[in-house]
This record gives sequence, C-alpha cells and structure tokens, in this order.
Amino acid sequence: MDMKMFCYQCEQTLGGKACTKAGVCGKDADVAALQDLLIHNLKGLAFYGQKLIERGEKINPTIQTLMVDGVFSTLTNVNFDPERFFTYNTKAEAYKQELRALVGNIEGEVPSAALYQSPNRVDLMIEDGLKFGIMADPSMNEDIRSLRELLIYGLKGVSAYAHQAAALGKTNEEVNNFFFKALNETLKDDLTVDALFGLNMELGQENLKVMELLDSVHTGTYGHPVPTKVAVTKKKGPFIVISGHDLKDLQMLLEQTQGTGVNIYTHGEMIPAHGYPELKKYSNLVGNYGGAWQDQQKEFDNLPGCVLMTTNCIQKPRPSYEDRIYTTSVVGWPGIKHIEQVDGNKDFSAIIKHAIELGGYTEDEEEKNILVGFGHNTTLSHAGAIIEAVKSGAIKHFFLIGGCDGAKPGRNYFTEFAENTPQDTVILTLACGKYRFNKIDFGTVAGLPRLLDVGQCNDAFSAIKIAVALAEAFECDVNDLPLSLVLSWYEQKAVAILLTLLSLNIKNILLGPSLPAFVSPNVLQVLVDKFNIRPTTNAEADLQSILG
Repeated sequence: MDMKMFCYQCEQTLGGKACTKAGVCGKDADVAALQDLLIHNLKGLAFYGQKLIERGEKINPTIQTLMVDGVFSTLTNVNFDPERFFTYNTKAEAYKQELRALVGNIEGEVPSAALYQSPNRVDLMIEDGLKFGIMADPSMNEDIRSLRELLIYGLKGVSAYAHQAAALGKTNEEVNNFFFKALNETLKDDLTVDALFGLNMELGQENLKVMELLDSVHTGTYGHPVPTKVAVTKKKGPFIVISGHDLKDLQMLLEQTQGTGVNIYTHGEMIPAHGYPELKKYSNLVGNYGGAWQDQQKEFDNLPGCVLMTTNCIQKPRPSYEDRIYTTSVVGWPGIKHIEQVDGNKDFSAIIKHAIELGGYTEDEEEKNILVGFGHNTTLSHAGAIIEAVKSGAIKHFFLIGGCDGAKPGRNYFTEFAENTPQDTVILTLACGKYRFNKIDFGTVAGLPRLLDVGQCNDAFSAIKIAVALAEAFECDVNDLPLSLVLSWYEQKAVAILLTLLSLNIKNILLGPSLPAFVSPNVLQVLVDKFNIRPTTNAEADLQSILG
C-alpha cells in the first residue's frame, strides 16, 4: 500500500480504517507528518516535565500553554497550516532543551523522543515526522496501540477545554500536569493493557475537572444561561458569522462592533452563547446562521459577509469565500488571514472593515426562532416539577441525544431517533449534533419544552450534573434512572467526554454512527463487557429496545 500518512483519529476516516494518502478532513500528508512530529516532540517535552513534577517543581506556565495548545492544534479540523506547525515544533524543541537542562543528570535509560532534536527547516521536519507516526512500530501489540491512541485522542479533547478555560484566565494545574504524565507514559516499553486502561479512566476524571472549570468560568464571567429565543433568519445589514466555541472571542467581537452597524451571527457550537446574560445583552448579537460545521462550505459559499473561526471545525475554504474568512487562536489554514492576540486582546478592525465593505444582506427575512439556554442551573431550577412529573407518569423517560455531527451517511439516525421519541419523554441535547433536529417543534411535556438545549460539547458537564441531581432525588444510581444516552461522535472531544462518562461508570451508552477505527476488537469487547456500550443500529429498533 502506498502509505504517505496514517491517521484514524476521526469518525470519517477513509473506509472506516485510516487515511493513508490525504485526510478526509482536508489534511495533506505534509501536515499530517508535522502533526505526528509535534506529538513526538511533546512526548519528549513531557518526559522532562514529568521528572520536574515528580520532584515537586512547577512547570513554567508558558510551557504549559505550549503543551495544551500544541496538543489542541492536532485535533481534527483545527489547524492545517504548515508554517504554524513549524512554529509549534520549534517551540517544543526549545522548551524540551530548557526542561532537560533543569532536570540535569538522569539515571537510567532516556527514551528516544526525549533525546531527539528537531531540525529547523520545515521540509526536514516533514521527513522526520514520517518516522514517528502511529504505525512507526508495526510490531506493537494491537491492543496496546489502541489504548495508547485512545489516551492521546482523549488528551486532544481535554486540551480543547483547557484552552477555552485558559482564554478566560483559568487553568487547573492538576489537569495541565496530566498532559505530561500521560504523554510520558506512552514512551514506556513496558506498557500494559491494564495500565493504559487505568490511564484512560484517569483521563476521564481529568476531563471532568476541566469541564467543571470551564463551566465555572463561563457562568462566572457571563452568568448562568437562561432560556432564550434565537433568531435563525437573516437581518438586513453587514455582518460577521463567528464559529467555533470561544466565548471570549465572541465577547471581544461584540464589543468592537457595537455602533458600527455590523450584525453578529453565531454558527455551529457558538449558538449556546445566546443564553448567557452578559452576551445576550449586546443588541448586535442578532441570531444564529446555518447549522453544524460540516455544512459550512455550502453555507459560506458567496456569503456577503465575513466569517471568524475561533477554535476547531474549519473546513477547506472554497474560492468563493476564502478572501472573507479569518482565523484566530490555534485555528489555521494556509493563506487565510489570521488575527493574533496581543497582551490578551485581539484587534478585529480588519474583519469589521471588510464586513462593512461587503454590505451584508439587503433585506430582513421573516423571523423564525429556536430555544436555547437549558444548562444545569435553569434545568435544575425546575427539578421539583420534573421529579413530580416522573412520579406521576407524565414524564416516562429522558434521552440525551447529542454529540459531534459530521457529513458521513447514517447520521440521519439521530434525527429519526429524536422524531420518534414519545410525547411523554424529554430530550436533552448538546454539541453540534443538535443541528440534526433542533429546528423541529417537539412541543411540551409537564410544562417544559420537550427539547432542552444544554449547550456546547463541554456542557456535557451540565448534563452530568443534571443526571446526578436526579439520581440523588430518586435515591438511585444514575444507571437506574429512566435516562438513555444516544451519542454521536466525530472527533477527539467526544472521545474525552466518552472516557469521562465511562470513568463515572455510566453504562448502556448507544454510540454511533460507527465505532472508532482505533479501538481494537479486544478493547471494544472490554468496553462492551464492562460498560455495555452498544453501536447504534436502527432508530426505531433501538428506541423500542430502550422503552420495551
């Protein structure tokens, strides 16, 4: 096989096996090599960092940031820019040497990743990256490789949430230190299935901590989300569509566009922002444009406005809008204008000026709305009514239907599942998977909307908090609640959330539309035996199986 790369970290990987020439996501072989090299460099950095952590020393915050953002940059649909990966690798090499000097003499064998010295030319980095990919050691035990990659992909998910919290000035030292511990463990020759499984469960707990931190900083900064109608129609005037997840970027953009006549639309996982009191107060936050990330190429085609991509979920821009899409933070695409942060601030004047020049929409559309804002604070404020409705039989079951969306066939399953849920049930949803059905009117039950939008993917913490509170109220285990989890996955944040759920011993999860290519048959069997994870099959049959 002519294998220029090997990547199977996302759900859309070619043939359900691996992308070996170019990524379905748009990643080319050179960028894949630079990403593989970066993970290798970060493993070497982790070796020395872990030595210092074990000695009770603290890691320089700048190095912690490079570790988190470097890992995040390799998550699916985040960064495709070779120049940016050259910079990340160069910094990782410099910091590795800095920590190496601090550690001093080391007794025992030092792994090759720690001794490796990265070249200072991008073409040479690409050559080296080809040596350090997933299949670099073809003799590695399949189950060890599976659990090792599961751990690394889980870290990529944790890094996304750690990055978002850091953008608002909050970090968790235990979580940041876990990056060094986990990557260092992957360098060991005596890895066992049990040890790696334990590390993956530990990662689930670290992800719970960082999601709780992010929830705290979001609600502490912007208030608790409240039920809010969001317009999903166009308004006359120039505009910017902001996509991704970063609420700080949205806040800065809203402030800088006040009084300019430029309207701001959220896109993708930004839609929950409308529920936060300190964001919804801006009159220029006028609505949500489009749906989930995978539809952006057709939705942004010849758009008479500008687009700002803040975290992940960028696709290859079409020529019709490549001049009007901007990136910021870790996001990158070759040749696309990038807005840097300077001293904690970002200057959005260029994209604002551009939006005004484009003119925007020439007339208003008839307004249509959907409802967001059912985080744990709002939902649990109705806990008494919900509990009574369950006891009286008015509410028979809860479904959490959400996760990452994608373009691969089979995702209509989640629409069909939601549409077929009985009228005496409640649907909780979160992440961009909600776009499969969030414009459908499901009506009400027991005085509540049947569809409750909990928020972004990181708001899985809210869903967990709601489930735990209900279990306490009914004096039972979460697994004994009339609650079913029907989850879609696409990239590595979903992996981290799944590991969190498993680390909490939550069972009977339905996962689809297909199972991860990086999970070996033996590892899958362990997950089935221990947690009764099941692949989605047919929406009607799965629903019947749940409800009996």
